[in-house]
Amino acid sequence: MKKEIIIKTTHRGLKYEDGVLTKILEAGRYEIPPEEEGFWIFKTKKPKTEIVLVDMRERDLTIKGQEILTSDKVAIRVSIIVQFRVIDPQAAIHEVENYEDRLYSDVQLAARRSLASMTLEEILTNRNRLSEDISTDVKEAAGGYGVSILRADVKDLIFPGNLQEIMNRVLAAERMSEAQLVEARTKAEVQKISAKMQTEINRLEAKQRAETEREDSEIKAEIKRKEAEANAEVAKKQAELNLEIENLKKESEIKSLQNLAESAKSLEKNPALLRLRELETLKELAKTANARIYIGFDKHSAEKED
Repeated sequence: MKKEIIIKTTHRGLKYEDGVLTKILEAGRYEIPPEEEGFWIFKTKKPKTEIVLVDMRERDLTIKGQEILTSDKVAIRVSIIVQFRVIDPQAAIHEVENYEDRLYSDVQLAARRSLASMTLEEILTNRNRLSEDISTDVKEAAGGYGVSILRADVKDLIFPGNLQEIMNRVLAAERMSEAQLVEARTKAEVQKISAKMQTEINRLEAKQRAETEREDSEIKAEIKRKEAEANAEVAKKQAELNLEIENLKKESEIKSLQNLAESAKSLEKNPALLRLRELETLKELAKTANARIYIGFDKHSAEKED
């Protein structure tokens, strides 16, 4: 009876026939042939087939409770988490007995070397250095047995009792200092924003005052222009009126002269009327005490009378 095996997408299969690797299987369904075929006296031996599955997914490996003395002589206990994946299933199975155990040992030793070269402050403030040191130290060795290290980091960090209390105080002081720094920065930022807003308010007020003054100046200029136009209109009307009066005077004088001319013609035609007019004039003059009358005579007439 034939057997079947299904290899998932997340795995690869190493196919062995009589202990010899013959093929690396991708995801899919595969048949495992029986060891014997035929009837009882005619049975033939077939190679023994074995398939070993290898997980190709990214996985975590935790290295717990490592007691390490830092470079500044502080004893600490750390737990390290490593993220890795198999990239060569054949090397992972053939090169070492158990690639996970070997990876555990390699990362443990690399982490000890890295942490022992760091001070406690560096461990606390520069976690990325551990990942870089482990990757650099173990990358080549792990690659030899088909494993790639993606990241390594400190998961837990435990101090001795008295040091833990001191560290808690230091951390509390650092948090207080950070809070004060944030408060000071916030206060400075608020003051900066307030000053900026006040500057903007002053600018807007100055702009408003300038616009108001400009509008007042424009209004005053408009008033002066209107006054000038009104004065010009009044002067124009006055000139027209004066011209009209002058014209009326001229017309009146012309009419008076015309009347005098007509009167002269009328007196010339009627000498008696002229004599009457002279008498009326003398009568009017006689009413004035200081009036003087000068009578002129024609020179030729006087000589003739002599």
